[in-house]
Amino acid sequence: MKSYIKTFLFAIVVYAILWYLSGSISAIDFVKKPEIVFGLVILLIAILFNGKVTKELHDIQYEKLSEEEKAKLSVKNNWLERAYKKSLGSKPIEEEHEIILDHNYDGIKELDNNLPPWWVYSFYISIIFAVFYMLKYEVFDGDNQYDELATEYAQAKTAIEEYKKTAKNLVDFNTVELLTESSDLNKGKALYETNCVACHKSDGGGGIGPNLTDENWILGGGIKNVFKTVSEGGRDGKGMIAWKQSMKPVEIAQVSSYLLQFKGTTPAEPKDPEGDIWQEEKTE
Repeated sequence: MKSYIKTFLFAIVVYAILWYLSGSISAIDFVKKPEIVFGLVILLIAILFNGKVTKELHDIQYEKLSEEEKAKLSVKNNWLERAYKKSLGSKPIEEEHEIILDHNYDGIKELDNNLPPWWVYSFYISIIFAVFYMLKYEVFDGDNQYDELATEYAQAKTAIEEYKKTAKNLVDFNTVELLTESSDLNKGKALYETNCVACHKSDGGGGIGPNLTDENWILGGGIKNVFKTVSEGGRDGKGMIAWKQSMKPVEIAQVSSYLLQFKGTTPAEPKDPEGDIWQEEKTE
């Protein structure tokens, strides 16, 4: 009876571990990391193969021993082997005559062994698991695959935002956003004073280049249009050069964000407006 209790407790521990793994490793993880499945398969094959070889070698060596040596060896069996034999729930060879069935097929007789205790307990535990599973997902509306997908999307979005913070050089015309942090604006100011003052003046009033303080823009206003203009240059044959040859994408975003701060200010000598009045499109 004690062996059955130990087997039952061992089965509970195994199922508890599997339960935990089923919650911490989702189906998506197995798809993304097939090495997990491959590793488990290799481990299982290794265990089975090692067990088979060990048993064959053990049987061969055991037959060569004397009766006294066999008796001593049986006492030294480790706890794992004893637990394994108990988990089978089968009769010893010496007692098999008690469970031989009456029928005989060409000299072949059949033993009436009970199912192994570990199998029986596993079956009972699977029933208990099924009950809890049904209650969680069918009665109490546990997280389903759509909820898991929504969670994955939210995690991916967060990961992308975190990645953008450290990968600003990947920004382009479609993904650029107005920078508001003082560190970015200070760098944009330094770039503007080094490269843009000669044409637009230090206060953005314009000279060779257009006035940056009014609402008129030749190639469109807003961070996306300004970023594209600074990157690709002005109108063909005249206007500003393409700064993408000498500036990194993050630097173009910084200087574009800085010069947009001139809008609405009053320069000392403002140049007449050029281009069309541009207004930010409202998004609902």
